[in-house]
Amino acid sequence: MVDKTNRRSILKGAGAALGGLALPTATVSAKAAKKRYIVDLRSASEGVLDGLNVVHDLSQIDLAVVEAEKAQAEGAAFSKDVEMEFDFAAAEDNGNGDEPGPHRLSQLQWDKQSQGVSGVHGRTRGEGTRVAVLDSGAIPNHPDLEGPLNTDLSRNFTGDGGDFTPWYNDHGTHVAGIIAGDDSNDEGVVGTAPGTELVALRVFTGPFAFFGDIIAAMTYAGDIEADVANMSLGAYPLPDTKENRLLKDSIERATEYAASQGTLMVAAAGNSGANLDADGDVLNLPSAADNVMSVSATGPVGYRWDDKGNGKFVRNYRAAFNKLDEAPTDPAPYTNYGSEAIDLSAQGGNYDTEAKGGDGNWQYDMVLSTVFEWGDDGSMVPSYGWKAGTSMASPQVSAAAALVKSANPDATPAEVREHLEATARDVGSPKYHGEGHLDVEAALSESI
Repeated sequence: MVDKTNRRSILKGAGAALGGLALPTATVSAKAAKKRYIVDLRSASEGVLDGLNVVHDLSQIDLAVVEAEKAQAEGAAFSKDVEMEFDFAAAEDNGNGDEPGPHRLSQLQWDKQSQGVSGVHGRTRGEGTRVAVLDSGAIPNHPDLEGPLNTDLSRNFTGDGGDFTPWYNDHGTHVAGIIAGDDSNDEGVVGTAPGTELVALRVFTGPFAFFGDIIAAMTYAGDIEADVANMSLGAYPLPDTKENRLLKDSIERATEYAASQGTLMVAAAGNSGANLDADGDVLNLPSAADNVMSVSATGPVGYRWDDKGNGKFVRNYRAAFNKLDEAPTDPAPYTNYGSEAIDLSAQGGNYDTEAKGGDGNWQYDMVLSTVFEWGDDGSMVPSYGWKAGTSMASPQVSAAAALVKSANPDATPAEVREHLEATARDVGSPKYHGEGHLDVEAALSESI
């Protein structure tokens, strides 16, 4: 294993070469969209939408997303819609089908082991709650997701003619499994809240997403009274201009509305390795918006690297934790940070750049969850794989929020958030951890 300081330098250097993104997440480059606008209906003159192509009527929050020439949108305050793009690097691995045995996949989930998830499931598995996943979609035929996924409520907000299932990648499928992977088949992975109901809200067409579609999905999450909405996506850095501040205001209308409907919003902080407290002239959206919990990532280095399948560490995962080069609570070198920008840290995964791609179990330091492979006929074949990023940390918090809500059904979104923050573990600097590191066991040990 390499020296921690050197490894961090290597990883940050790799991120810089990839446009500031070290690991797969939807924290991405962004640009103003042509002929798409978010119109503020509070200040609009009568008939301002006449003759316009209304993409999303969001009268609940006095907004409309339209396609129009700029001159047609005059008569109301408006901002250009912003388009974001996935920018994937190499930190994911779907295995080679020859993983060391004879363990169950759940025994490779260091994230759930370090949270003590199996212990809290005796009290609740998230029953009676609903979590919306704003992402790239999820496949309904995965054996670990077909139970939790509500296909009737799931939606596609992109207008590309498809449904809620993925068109491009398995990012949203991976996130969904972290939240609610159903372990009743005794073979796959386990989510933190396998008893919750999942609703997949696809906001990406291929690698692209519009903030107007994301705002519409956030509003819909409130409409269906989701208890939590997870957003493993974002745009950074956005210039702090008047127009982008209007965009932030539009996002905050959606988050305020969702909160009024009982929905807690949770978002990934991003993977640029940036000090968000020092970036006064740029915005990180949606994680910096009001009523949104911003989550940074942590992860180990060295988890089960010497596991040869003889069962020695399979039966006692704590022995594997004793052999780590870095602890599961150590900040991942790719994560964005800032004491004013981060609310909680959670398990997002890590990897050692010198070991990556070698013969060892380097991928075990990432987060294992549900994915799919593309079949020869274009079908999506259920599988399992590893990813790392704040995209993987955010759903850990979303799922924990579902557990807390299940155990405290009368709690408001603000109370659930405050409880998660109050029970978080002090593992180091607020610069990386905000109020602390997610502690599922502590959060479920007492009622609100």
